[in-house]
Amino acid sequence: MQRREFVCESYRFVPDTGTLSLHYTFDGGPRFEERIALPLATRSLSGVEAAALDRVFRLLLLACGVSYYKAFAPERIRCAAFALDAATAAFFTEFYINGLGEFAWRNGIDLARLNFAVEAVEPPSAVRLRLPRLACVPVGGGKDSIVTIECLKQADEPLVLFELGNAGPIEATITQAGLPAIRATRRLDPVLFALNEAGALNGHVPITGILSMIVLACAIICGFDAIVMSNEHSASAPNLVAEGHEINHQYSKSFEFEQAFSRFVERHVVEGVRYFSLLRPLSEIAIARRFASHTAYFPVFRSCNAAFRQSAERRATNWCCDCPKCRFVFLALAPFVERQLLIATFGRDMLDDPAQIDGFAELCGLQRHKPFECVGEVEESAAVMAHLGDLADWRDDQVVRALAPRLPPGNFATLFALREPHLVPERYLAMLDACG
Repeated sequence: MQRREFVCESYRFVPDTGTLSLHYTFDGGPRFEERIALPLATRSLSGVEAAALDRVFRLLLLACGVSYYKAFAPERIRCAAFALDAATAAFFTEFYINGLGEFAWRNGIDLARLNFAVEAVEPPSAVRLRLPRLACVPVGGGKDSIVTIECLKQADEPLVLFELGNAGPIEATITQAGLPAIRATRRLDPVLFALNEAGALNGHVPITGILSMIVLACAIICGFDAIVMSNEHSASAPNLVAEGHEINHQYSKSFEFEQAFSRFVERHVVEGVRYFSLLRPLSEIAIARRFASHTAYFPVFRSCNAAFRQSAERRATNWCCDCPKCRFVFLALAPFVERQLLIATFGRDMLDDPAQIDGFAELCGLQRHKPFECVGEVEESAAVMAHLGDLADWRDDQVVRALAPRLPPGNFATLFALREPHLVPERYLAMLDACG
């Protein structure tokens, strides 16, 4: 069924429960209510802090709407909750178009036609806050956020962790880290799932962007001045280019988003909260090398999507060992982790399974395009696979024997140089260098 307009209707925050309710509709229906449960404030917010928090709630109304908008993907989006200025509309136009790039490509939709209804109002100036020196690290359950956590711990940086949802690997990582944590949950409207079951459009959304805005709200509620992400250099690399447009599964982990969001927040939302990715100067393989020394996390870390399914009943408790993320993480760690330890961690040797050859070939750029998953650049995977062909521990594995001879040698050492561009402040860059 065609819909002409998607409406961000209203939002309501109840401080006593920490519940933010977001309301949406399409012209002629259906209607949706999303609920985000935020941590309760442990102090009274000042008027300036309350005003800044309300601005973040406005961002969340627009950002979370992406999950519902995609059910019909109409040309027009209207905000009925407040007057939408041109600067905010421009930021969210890019957020929707780029964040839904994979969704649009898979469904044959041209999102260039998307139009936010703008009103003749000036964009707000940022509210200035003075928040305590405290870094917050969102935990994803994989190797990247663990490297960030341990780097900041080594530097004795005041640190708190953040969890969205209650996935087992994230909880286990927080427990292993031994640090205090802030928790929030996001409840999507069940009406959306019913629509998807009935055939509505569905696909990947820029979830890291939504998470970033939830953490920004927590910065004001809980009091911290730095949101330290764990997105690497390769997150900026597109999966493919279609009709001149880059399609990036990881758009909201990319430097493009990091820079745009950081700039928008500093100009129009709140001054006094830094947003950056500590690992942006590193390749995935450089991160894997650092992670390899943190063996205490090996039993608990997970990157496999099967461990993070929406339904708790369907979540896997171990690596599935048959998806691009499992293959990539195994490949990335292979040069740095003792063979039997790595096999024991995953439960099998994926590099000695001939059924996995095509999957690894895709990672290395020998078939199709880079998988639509959070994996490294094809050049990284290819360099590691070629390097394994020279290592006694791995060179006789069937996947390595099949693929290493097809790949150019000699690029492995280049994966460990620091890379530009990034937004890492000098103080944090020194911490990153010290824990290398």
